[in-house]
Order: sequence, then C-alpha cells, then structure tokens
Amino acid sequence: MVKTPKAVPDAPGSHEDTATRSPRVHQAWWVLAVALLVITAANASIAMPGVLTEPLHGEFHWSRGTIGFAASVNLLFFGLTAPFSAALMDRFGIRRVVVGALGLIGAGAALTTVMTQPWQMALYWGLLIGLGSGSMATTFAATVANRWFLQRRGLVTGLLGGAAHLGQLIFLPGLAWIVEHFAWRPGVVTLALAALVMVPLVCLMLRDHPADAGLKPYGAAEFIPKPAPVPGAARRAVRVLAAAARTRPFWLLAGTFVICGATTNGIQFVHFTPAAHDHGMPVTVASSLLAAIGIFSFVGTIASGWLTDRLDPRWLLAGYYSLRGLTLILLPLVMTPDVELPMLAFVVVYGLIDVATVPPTIALCRERYGLENSPIVFGWITASHQLGAGLMAVGGGMARDAFGSYTPVWMAAGGICATAALMVTLVRHPAAAGSGLEAEGCRPGHGADATASAAPPGRTRFQTSHTEDPT
Repeated sequence: MVKTPKAVPDAPGSHEDTATRSPRVHQAWWVLAVALLVITAANASIAMPGVLTEPLHGEFHWSRGTIGFAASVNLLFFGLTAPFSAALMDRFGIRRVVVGALGLIGAGAALTTVMTQPWQMALYWGLLIGLGSGSMATTFAATVANRWFLQRRGLVTGLLGGAAHLGQLIFLPGLAWIVEHFAWRPGVVTLALAALVMVPLVCLMLRDHPADAGLKPYGAAEFIPKPAPVPGAARRAVRVLAAAARTRPFWLLAGTFVICGATTNGIQFVHFTPAAHDHGMPVTVASSLLAAIGIFSFVGTIASGWLTDRLDPRWLLAGYYSLRGLTLILLPLVMTPDVELPMLAFVVVYGLIDVATVPPTIALCRERYGLENSPIVFGWITASHQLGAGLMAVGGGMARDAFGSYTPVWMAAGGICATAALMVTLVRHPAAAGSGLEAEGCRPGHGADATASAAPPGRTRFQTSHTEDPT
C-alpha cells in the first residue's frame, strides 16, 4: 500500500498531493466500522431493563414502576446528553468524547452490581449509563457521517442508526441466558466489560476528521481542512437550540420524536419482555424475540437510509409511523405462551420500521439547519425522543401495576403513532418555505448561507435578519 504523506499546513499543493495518493479503501469506511462496533457494544444496555425487571422485583421487592423510573432516568439523560455531546465533539474531538462515554458506561454497570436501594439504581444505571450512552447516540452517527462522507450519508446514518439495535442481536439473548442461569449481576458485569474493551480500539483507529489523515471526505472533490475547535460547547448547544426553536420544523420533528421514543425504547425495551411473560412466555424466549427485532431493525434502518437518499423523507416517516401504530395495536392479539406465526410477523414488520425513522429525520435536519449545526439540532430532537421514552417507561409500569395488564399501553402507543404520521406531513419542503433561512435549506454559498458561513464561530450559522419564521 502506498503511504499517504502527511499534509503540511499552509504548504502550497500539499492538499492536492495528498488527495491524489489516497488509500485504495478510503479510511472513512474504517472509521465507520469502528463506530459500528462502539455503538453496538455501548448500547447493549438499552434493552437490559426488561431482562432485569423480574430478578430485581424478586430480590429487592421493588415495584415495576420503581424499576421503570430508573430506566426512565437513563433514557432522559441519554436524550439530554445528545446535543451537548455533538458540541463537545466539535470542541474536544470524537475520540476523547467516545472514550469518556465508554468509561461512564463501564463504571455505571459495575456500580449497579453493588446497589441495594432504588436511588442507587437511578444514579448508577440511570445517570452514569445514561450520560455515557447518550454521548454516543445518533448525534455521534450524524457527526461521523457529516465529517467523513459527502456521498452515501443516508446509507451511513442508516448503518450507524441500526447499530444500537444490533447490540440486541449480539448481547441480549446471551445476557438473558446469563441472568436466568447465574443471576442478574454477572449479566451486568458483561455489559461493563463490553464497553471497556472498546476503549483501546477507539484510541488506535478512530480519527476525528479526514484532514487528520490528510484525506478528503469520501466522495468529496476537494480537500476540506479540519475546522478549529469550537469553544463554549455548552453555550453553543444552547444557542443552536434557541435559534432552531424559532422554526416550526423543529417543533414538528421534536414532537414526532417524542412519540417515536415512547413507542420504541420506552415501551419495547422496558416492557415487552415483562408483557410477554404475563402471557406465559419464558423470559429467554421474549428476549430472543427482542433480539430478532434488533436484526430486522438493522436491516430496516439500512434500507431506510438508502431510501432517504432517493425519496422525500417526510413521506417515508409518515409511512413508518402509520405502520408502527398498526403493529402495536395488534400486538396484544398475537402474544401467546408459544411463538406462533402472527408473533413472527410482528417481529419482522415492527423490526423493519423500528429505527427506520432515524435517517429521514437526520436528512430533514440537514436540509433545514445546515451541515454544521444539524448534528446539534438532531441532538435536541433526540432529547425529545428520550423524553417520550422515559415517560412511557414510567407510565407503562404504572399502568401495568394499576390495570394488571399491558393491553391499554399497547393501544395508547398505537394511537399516538397516528398523530406522528400526521405531524410529519406538516413539515414543509425548504424550497416551498421561502423564508431565506439557512435553517430552512439555503444552499452553501448562496444567499443567507454565504453570509452565515463567514460568521464568527460563536454565532449560529442560521441566524438571519428575519424576525419571524412562518414555516
């Protein structure tokens, strides 16, 4: 392999010389591979509360609502961390943020094994693991895709978006078997080890930007210098939120993602296994079904990324939410002690559309808020996703304690999916909006974006002289 020479800053022709001697396999694909492994391992904890519910209830006599509260704290901090993690990656680099996040996950899982009180579960599992996993949420996927890829961004976000659910396939059946045969603590220790063994791989192979390797982003015609670190990561995340919150698409997308979180992470990962157990299904079998959902989620998200590169993201989302609502309404009718054909059909259909909402939503953020700020905007939208998931984690457990059945929960979840399908159709196309905002899709180098691109780093790129944004 021909070695890629190190680019000399500001040396004439250095970028062009480097670009012509790129490796045969672009390093962007290796970065993608490492990111896939890291997200898969770090997010193995997402579905674990469903496996832990019965063991914790039996050992500590905690109610399902109490256990659901700790899961909701995890989901809430997962969401709140996402927008700040995108800004932190701009300030300190992807590698440092990811290593710190993996350390938090490992520490939180290890401390969970010695807890004796509900507040400790909320602190260790809820806060620490929530902060760690939130730092590698879909904002991580958006950042990697935006920095390393000019082409195939939809496909890349689909791959990385599905990686979290791929952790179900790899870890969940084994973790459920460990919990059933050896108790719950060895299963949690396995999660800690899975996160910590990723740290050396990240340190060795994960680069922050193509310019660090003297390369162009995949599919780019010109070399793109690495941007200077952006100071004030927290302030920047808040400023981007303040600017985006003045636009209607932000609230529509955030509202749909509240529903998305409630009808995926909040209901399936926390309540699917206990609900199936209520119908006489063994915990290991129910966990295997969740793992199978993870398989089809991975496939469906990749397919959704491919479709997002070709079709209107709004209509993709409307179709996904409509179909998800139908499957959830029908779920109580197909839950039986044995796995029969209707349940397998649910696993396939629900799995294919489970995480399929991520690539179209990222694409809509990129269209309306620009390449630079869209990961942070999407981070705030992810926070709304986890808010919905947290509310459903608590509400679903309380409903089960109150009614003795999960059926009302499935019915309500199906109904709110119909609302999300209607909401997403109200997100107007940038060309039709006519607001002149870069937040509403102005292209780089034209109009408002040309001025905003030259703005100081402390300003958000989609500021404008307009005082209102009717769209």
